[in-house]
Amino acid sequence: MATTQAPERTLDALAHGEHPVFEQLAQMTIETLPNSGLDERTYHLVRLAALISMDAAPASYLANLSVAKDAGLTAEDAKAVCVAIAPIVGSARVVDAAGSVLRALGFAAGIDEQGA
Repeated sequence: MATTQAPERTLDALAHGEHPVFEQLAQMTIETLPNSGLDERTYHLVRLAALISMDAAPASYLANLSVAKDAGLTAEDAKAVCVAIAPIVGSARVVDAAGSVLRALGFAAGIDEQGA
């Protein structure tokens, strides 16, 4: 019983951001932009391309693109990335990522209303 509770507690802590893993990830992210040598816009575009190519989880888009949106990344920028990488990663992966990208950028609500 104790062996099943420990992983459950760990997963619960991860889900609530109470685990040292998140601290390490945050620190790595903070150091990455200046160490990359890229301007902030290009940095976020590259990260978006990486998320799409990895078939990232929706939470990963939210974590990364909320910061990117604050830095000025737009839905048009995200569209341009999707067009650029589609021949490499495949259209299915890009289409799959589109909903996560729009939700993370906060544009899904407008799209849902237009489709209704």
